[in-house]
Amino acid sequence: MVGYGAWEAGGGMCGENESDRAVVDAIHAGLDAGMNWIDTAEVYGRGRSEERVGRAVKGRRENLLVFTKVAPQPAGTGFRPEQVRSAILGSLRRLGLDHVDLYQLHWPDESISVEETWTAMAALQDEGLTRYVGVSNADWGLVEACLAIRHVDSVQNELSLLHQDDREGLLVSLDGAGVGYLAYSPMALGLLTGGITRDTVISDWRAGRGGAGPELFRPGTLERNLDLVERLRGVAERIGISLPTLALRWVIEQPGVTAAIAGSRNADHARSNAGAGDLRLAADVLVEIDRIFA
Repeated sequence: MVGYGAWEAGGGMCGENESDRAVVDAIHAGLDAGMNWIDTAEVYGRGRSEERVGRAVKGRRENLLVFTKVAPQPAGTGFRPEQVRSAILGSLRRLGLDHVDLYQLHWPDESISVEETWTAMAALQDEGLTRYVGVSNADWGLVEACLAIRHVDSVQNELSLLHQDDREGLLVSLDGAGVGYLAYSPMALGLLTGGITRDTVISDWRAGRGGAGPELFRPGTLERNLDLVERLRGVAERIGISLPTLALRWVIEQPGVTAAIAGSRNADHARSNAGAGDLRLAADVLVEIDRIFA
């Protein structure tokens, strides 16, 4: 239900890692606590995330699933057929694997037809370089275009209590088409962990420049979100679980959601995130939470 998200493992805009050893230890903590899949991408730290994941999964490949993604140029290798094949070979080299379990298009590229790219993805699947193929940051139109060529095994999109865009529309369509859904950023870039307050000075990429940061952190919106988080904290305390665990479990409970991605370079946080997969929220708690975030 909960997988390890290796975005932070790449460093870069997430801030530099304490050490490679600390990242690997955090991944191992999540796996030892019950996680059985890891999601990464070629652009996370320009391949550094995949390299660190490769170190972490060495000797643990049995019953462990590894997912990665190819991105459009200039950030990634590109979406033309020869680029897609080159990208997965590069990812496999960094991961130290002969195949991945899921290979995904990281975000849409309007400079090339998705049909051409998806045909290339299908070829990778036929070649055995990936078991399944999926898309990320996608709408129903893109998914539908891909379905005409080869089944879309999964969509990886943002979903949290503070970002519910897919909940009423896309999730329903995907469920009807037999397409899985992997929710990323279930803790809303840290807001739903409870670690950010009105006194927190946000100086990293989330603060943005000239008001260009994430919508969740923009003036006015941030304050409203923090008020909602405090109300959710009251629910978490009453039912006896941590705030981030409650926020993560809410995502997993949504109809149509297959699993959620939770990343951390902290071993204790990784273990806590893994535990959300074994919880169940009572129906009245789900109703209460929906009323708070309606």
